[in-house]
Amino acid sequence: MSRQSGPAEKDISTYLKKQSGKTLLRFMTCGSVDDGKSTLIGRLLYDSKMIFDDQLLALENDSKKFGTQGQNIDFALLVDGLAAEREQGITIDVAYRFFTSDIREFIVADTPGHEQYTRNMATGASTADLAVVMIDARKGVLSQTKRHSFIASLFGIKHVILAINKMDLTGYDQNTYEKIVKEYYGFAAKLGFDEIVPIPMSALIGDNILSVSENTPWYTGPTLMGYLETVKISSELFEKSFRFPVQWVNRPNSKFRGFSGIVATGSISVGDKVVILPGGKNNVVKALCGPKGDLKQAIAGEAITLCMEDDVDVSRGDVITVASNRPEVTDQYQAHVVWMHDEPMLPGRSYLVKTMNRTIEGTITDLKHKININSLENENGKVLQLNEVGLVNFNLNRPIVFEPFHTNKALGSFIIIDKFTNATVGCGMIKFGLRRADNVHMQSVDVQKETRANQKHQKAKILWFTGLSGSGKSTIANLVEKKLHAMGKHTYLLDGDNIRHGLNKDLGFTDADRVENIRRVGEVASLMVDAGLIVLAAFISPFRAERQMVREMVDEGEFIEIFVDTPLEVCEERDVKGLYKKARAGDLKNFTGIDSPYEKPETAEIHVNTVDMTADEGAEVILSNI
Repeated sequence: MSRQSGPAEKDISTYLKKQSGKTLLRFMTCGSVDDGKSTLIGRLLYDSKMIFDDQLLALENDSKKFGTQGQNIDFALLVDGLAAEREQGITIDVAYRFFTSDIREFIVADTPGHEQYTRNMATGASTADLAVVMIDARKGVLSQTKRHSFIASLFGIKHVILAINKMDLTGYDQNTYEKIVKEYYGFAAKLGFDEIVPIPMSALIGDNILSVSENTPWYTGPTLMGYLETVKISSELFEKSFRFPVQWVNRPNSKFRGFSGIVATGSISVGDKVVILPGGKNNVVKALCGPKGDLKQAIAGEAITLCMEDDVDVSRGDVITVASNRPEVTDQYQAHVVWMHDEPMLPGRSYLVKTMNRTIEGTITDLKHKININSLENENGKVLQLNEVGLVNFNLNRPIVFEPFHTNKALGSFIIIDKFTNATVGCGMIKFGLRRADNVHMQSVDVQKETRANQKHQKAKILWFTGLSGSGKSTIANLVEKKLHAMGKHTYLLDGDNIRHGLNKDLGFTDADRVENIRRVGEVASLMVDAGLIVLAAFISPFRAERQMVREMVDEGEFIEIFVDTPLEVCEERDVKGLYKKARAGDLKNFTGIDSPYEKPETAEIHVNTVDMTADEGAEVILSNI
């Protein structure tokens, strides 16, 4: 006997079908501090009936304890959940909240307004389709309003709601509203937004949030929720060509080999012709496997395992694409970078660059310019400080598959990681590849490094002397070279002061200049090693990152770090050049050990203590260990 569905089951089935057909909109709130971003989201959740009874009770209690609205509900506490946020009454980290209406589902990112937390705002912008730019009607357009708007445009956001908040505190003055709208339109004209919708509102009271407010009879536009429910966000991910970054080679047994990951853009079907980049091998899709079984087609956003007709070499970091429309491959590109760390970005320093599926080493070779957030004009600069934005050139040690960020966010974005601390220090959006990367190739030569070194009856290497000014580096390096020369070895001594009279005479002593100084010296030293020489390099080289960079320029065992360890007070006593005296007096800026840091080696191959031994004894220690 068949079982008949009752009215309740039909209602549930109808409801579930309706829910499954909803589209999802990701949006963010941004703007200056205390513009009402958290309050707005709290009001949206409250008015949308997306708060459970126990949450509402907790909110009422928290409002009395932490709130800023007297006996009334403080809606900001719904998203400001960190203890530090409640103590200070500010948003610090990004808070994500889900809510739904009858028409659409939403994920909203509440981002902080303080300048020091701009990096967190950038995180929220990276996944948003729309930005709600909050402005306090009493304060108007501020620097942080402009900063957040510019970053939103960098991350490809095309739709903006200009939420002019706290209109109740201006008496709902139309002139105030129109003045702010005019100023913002003038600023945002260069940002490339497709649509800017200004809305006067009061997040605290609820004016023009879910329903049209009687307090603004002069306003005829949509409500906030009305626009959020109806704005059309193009489905570019599905319309673009197929791009599939390989995350994992799936080989559970000898009979199965597939390539797993998430389809970044486009769609793919069994039988389609594909190409594997950067290698360039062509193939045909044999099978597609999803979480619930085999598929005939896979689309953007789906996690799949893709199997090929022919058994070819594919590794994590490769990108499988449609054969008829290939992305570019390069090891050099230009990109916008948002710097997200207290330590400044230093051109010439080596960082880790993480794309969607690959982590490789890269160097920022040039800071083309910084961008003034207020005027959007380009400015000269040598470094990027925390929260600054600049246009840079990158050089990678291996090629990547990419598309410009405005074309493909998945293949056009990357983050920058400090190699020593593993901290994320920046994020970037690729503009274009530098075409010269396609035209410059290593020329094959017949006489190799080993041949040149064998002719000299020696092993080529770099003896890298590091230590404070006055430690005795140059003295000991000179003694070591004399002894090696007497032994019949072929050497060359690169000394810090001598190099600055020629090759590096254009460099100063800022951190950025010091990085470039060592990069150039490292390149010269590595060429000399290739010539079969024993190179002695005596440089303060204050940063571990650059000493490591030079180490990685040569083969394993060819870089020997020698720490000439002399305490600062001993170096100051010697002070044969009078430099420490000038630095202490403030007449010599950026002097290592005084107002510029020195990072001691942690695992130097040779350690020479010049307090306990003479320079000649130190030289003998070095010779006995190389």
